[in-house]
Amino acid sequence: MWHNRILSACPARAVGVSLLMLAFAGLWACSDEPGHEPTPLAAAELGGSRRIVPSVGLPAEVTLQASNNNLDVIRHEDRVWLALRTSKSHFAGSSTLLYVVSSTDEKNWRYEWQTSMGTDLREPRFFAWKGRLWLYYAVLGKNRLDFEPQGTMATERLADGSWTTPQAVLEPGFIPWRMRLIDGVPVMIGYTGGDEVYGGSDTPAIAIKLLTTDDGWTWKALVPGKPTTHIGGGSESDFAIRPDGSLVAVVRNEAGDSGGFGSKICTASAGKWADWTCSHDPRRYDSPLVVQVGDSTWLFGRRNVSDDGHFDLGEEGVHSDLYKKYQLAYWTKPKRCALWKVDAVARKVDFVLDLPSKGDTCFVSAIDLPTRPGDAATLAVYNYTSPPDGPDLTWFEGQTGSTEIHRVILHLPD
Repeated sequence: MWHNRILSACPARAVGVSLLMLAFAGLWACSDEPGHEPTPLAAAELGGSRRIVPSVGLPAEVTLQASNNNLDVIRHEDRVWLALRTSKSHFAGSSTLLYVVSSTDEKNWRYEWQTSMGTDLREPRFFAWKGRLWLYYAVLGKNRLDFEPQGTMATERLADGSWTTPQAVLEPGFIPWRMRLIDGVPVMIGYTGGDEVYGGSDTPAIAIKLLTTDDGWTWKALVPGKPTTHIGGGSESDFAIRPDGSLVAVVRNEAGDSGGFGSKICTASAGKWADWTCSHDPRRYDSPLVVQVGDSTWLFGRRNVSDDGHFDLGEEGVHSDLYKKYQLAYWTKPKRCALWKVDAVARKVDFVLDLPSKGDTCFVSAIDLPTRPGDAATLAVYNYTSPPDGPDLTWFEGQTGSTEIHRVILHLPD
């Protein structure tokens, strides 16, 4: 069951879509009240912000549509490379295009590459290694009412500036989420079983995996014999390696399992990265990006604007019924893209601040910038959002409107 089965039932906010979800037996709830804002943790500072997509600096070859959301950014060969999805809608469809552009100043961009397949394409992910640059992306269906993982494609940029013909990589249905180098070793985290995220199954079996590669094309288990780190309701996941060599991961647990719904904060000891111990968190940190700076672990993820921000409302009942009820409540609330701080010892997360964001938002990527005195790190954070100066839309309303890509400076203290 794909996202837009959750439809707006607020008469004053009608968006011209049939109320399919009335089949959810009167579980709908809707409010114009944004809820209470959390108390920020004074631990970071926002700098300047500017819109990247759309902007006059984009090349003429890039034809944008209403929805500009999934993205990735990386620094490679003294240029900043940006991959972005543009489509008629946030939802799956045949109009989707993926573009790659690059820049030396993050204002004026050069056209590099594009692709389309007559179906939905998402989760573009760059990987730079040994002077080479790859782009991976997930192929999905074109049915607005379904989530249909079809596999992962990859292309490599060659020395003459051309890109190889995209080819299928990884196992069927695998969704790549993040990839990075750990002490020079390539590591990818992703998941299979994504078709279960929106199915409301009482026993979801989504498998989160840690993989590595010797050539950028063929991926295998990072820990020999243990490709899977977690099976349950968790899907989108990211991780960081702490100074002591231990691992901390944040998992979106939207499908829910015996531990509840929302997210999971997981840890693993040094040398045993595939052996996760997880704690339940009732909030849903959609599209997580985890960043380690010194001793501090930071998380970028979507924030639900409600009284407590919870996705898991703590009710008793049949798993599939709770899933529907929680989804309905979640889709009718505004959202933000937020920075959080992760306590790896306690396996808990604290709110820090919101990026400029509203409505449909939060798919973050970031690159390092020179630091100011007293800062441990300065990041250029790329994120998509409904217009930040526009009305405070519910999440569903935001997904039926236009979205933009913005760049904001973030200072993290030493």
